[in-house]
Amino acid sequence: MLKKIFIPTILVILAYGFWLSPDFKEIAAGVSIFLFGMLFLEGGFKAFTGGILDKVLQRTTNTLPKSIGFGIVSTTIMQSSSLVSVITISFISAGLITLAAGIGIIFGANIGTTTGAWLVAGFGLKVKISAYAMPMLAFGIVLTFQKSKALKGIGSVLAGLGFLFLGIHHMKEGFEAFRDQIDLARFAIEGYPGLFLFAFIGLAATVVMQSSHATLVLILTALAAAQITYDNALALAIGANIGTTITAIIGSLSANVQGKRLAGAHLIFNVVTGTIAIVFISQLVLAVDWVSAAVGIAADNYTLKLAVFHTIFNVIGVIVMVPFVGKLVLFLENYLPEPSKSSVEPLYLNDAAIEFPDTVLEAVRKETWHLYECAIGLMSHGINMTREMVLDSEDLKKTIDADREIIEFDLDQMYESQVKKLYGSILEFITKAGRQLPAVFSEQIFWLRQSSINLVECVKHVKHLRKNTSRYMVSRNESMRVEYNKLRFLLASTMRLVHEVGMAEDPRVSADRLKEQKKMLDVHKTELNATVDRLLHDGVIDSDMATSLLNDFNYTRGFVKRLVKFGNTLITLHEHEVKAADVEDPETVDEEDFEEGEREDVDREEQAA
Repeated sequence: MLKKIFIPTILVILAYGFWLSPDFKEIAAGVSIFLFGMLFLEGGFKAFTGGILDKVLQRTTNTLPKSIGFGIVSTTIMQSSSLVSVITISFISAGLITLAAGIGIIFGANIGTTTGAWLVAGFGLKVKISAYAMPMLAFGIVLTFQKSKALKGIGSVLAGLGFLFLGIHHMKEGFEAFRDQIDLARFAIEGYPGLFLFAFIGLAATVVMQSSHATLVLILTALAAAQITYDNALALAIGANIGTTITAIIGSLSANVQGKRLAGAHLIFNVVTGTIAIVFISQLVLAVDWVSAAVGIAADNYTLKLAVFHTIFNVIGVIVMVPFVGKLVLFLENYLPEPSKSSVEPLYLNDAAIEFPDTVLEAVRKETWHLYECAIGLMSHGINMTREMVLDSEDLKKTIDADREIIEFDLDQMYESQVKKLYGSILEFITKAGRQLPAVFSEQIFWLRQSSINLVECVKHVKHLRKNTSRYMVSRNESMRVEYNKLRFLLASTMRLVHEVGMAEDPRVSADRLKEQKKMLDVHKTELNATVDRLLHDGVIDSDMATSLLNDFNYTRGFVKRLVKFGNTLITLHEHEVKAADVEDPETVDEEDFEEGEREDVDREEQAA
C-alpha cells in the first residue's frame, strides 16, 4: 500500500522539479548517476565475496573490537555501509557469526561510512573529478564484458567509481547553477525547530535513495554551493544517519530471527546516536571547531567541518553503546525470541542467505544437520528407543537387550510434518540459490543435497522395519528377539556414531570408525545366514520368520550404508572447505554404493519431496 502511494508521489515531485528548473534536472541526474554507481560498486565487490571477503569476515569477528574494526575497514574500502549491512545480515542469518559480532560490524560500518564525507569534502569538491570518471568508465565497462569473474568484478568496481565521480560532478554543477536562480539558504530555520525539520528531511532523503552516502554527498554539494546553511547541513547529516537503517530493515525482512535482531540493533544504535547529536548539538559544534582548528581546517571550510561532525558523533555513538552490547543482545533476544525448538520450520533457509555463495553453503549445511536432528528422533522412536537412549546409553547393547517397551506414535504423520517438510524446503532453497551459484560451490551443495536424500531414505527404511521390530523385540521366541535386537543395535550404533561425527570439531578422526561400521554389515550378514539356516534346521523359526529376518536385514543394511554416507559427506566437506573443485568422493564410500544410491535417488526423489 505504501509503495502505491510513495512511488507515484516521488515521481510527481521529480516531474514538478524538472518543469520548475532545468538545473534541477542536472541535480536529479547527478543523484541518479551516483546511485547507479553504487549499484555497480556493490556488484563488483560481490564478485569477490565467494571465499575472500566472507572468510575474512569469519576470522575477524570473534571479538567485539575485531568486529568494529572489520566494519570500519570494509566500509572504508567499499564505501558502502549498505553492502556491509547486507553481508552481515546474510552471514548472521546463515549462523556464521554471532549477534554480538554482527552488532560490532554495524557499529564499525557507521564510523567507516564517514570516510566518504572526508573524500568528497576534501577531494571531490575541489578537483574536476569528471576527468577521472571518464577513464574509469571506459576501462570498467570493457572489463565487465570479460568472461573472468575477477575481471568482471574489477570492471564493475571501476565503473562504479566512475559513475560515483560523474554523479558528484553533476550534483556540484547543478547546485552551482541553481544558486543563481533560487537561494535555498533563505529558507533556513534557526534553533531546534530547524534542527528537527532538516533532520527529518535528511531521514526522508535517505529512505528514498536507500543510501546515506548519497544523501551526504548531496548535502556536501549543496553546502559547497551555499544552498543550505552549515547548521541545517548538520541536521541533515543527523537525519541521514538515522535514515540509513532502512536498508538494514528491508534486508532483514527476508532474514530469520537473527537477521531481524541485527536490524533492530542497527535502528537502536542510529536512533540513540542521532538523539545524542541533537541534544548535545551545541557542544558538538564546539568540538568540531576545536578539532578543525587543531588539524588546520579553516573556520569557513564548512564542508570539511561537516565531515568532522559526521565522524565525531558516530564515534561518540559507538563509545556510548559498546558497554551495552551485552544488554542489547539480551533485549533483542527477549523481544524477538527464537522459534519453538519443536518447530519443523527451516531455521537457516531464507532469502537473506541467498545473497552470497558462502552463506548459501553454510545455510544448507546447517539445515541439513537440522534435518538430521529431526530424523534421529523419529528413527529412534521407530525402533522403540528414545533419542537419549541412542545417544547417551553407557552400554548401548545392554540397554537394547533390556528394552521391552513399545513406543506408540504415528510415524507416518511425523514423517510428513517434520522430515518430509524440511527436506522439501532444502530442495526448494537449493534450486532457488543454485541459479546464481558459482561452479566452485555447486559440488559441495550437491553433496549436501545427496545427504538430505540419504536421510529421507533412512527414515523410510525405519518405517519398513518398525512393524517386525516392534513385534519381535517382545516376542516369546528368544532367538527372534535376539536377532532383531542385533538389528536395532546396528541401527542405533550407526546413529550414535554419525551424531558424534557431526558434533566433532574435526570429524576426520571418525573416518576409520565409519569404515568399520560398514564392515560390520558383511560380518553380520555372514553370521545371520548361518544362524537362519541353523534355526530353520532346528525348527526354532519357520520360513516366514526367516524371510522377515533376511528382508529386514536388507533394510538395516541400506540404512547403515546411507547414514554412513551422510557421515562421510560431513568429513568430505570439512576437508574441502576452500574450493569445491577439490571435493572428491570420500574414500570411505564405495563407488559401487554411490552409483547404486544415485540410481535409486533419481527414482525416489519426487516421491520423497
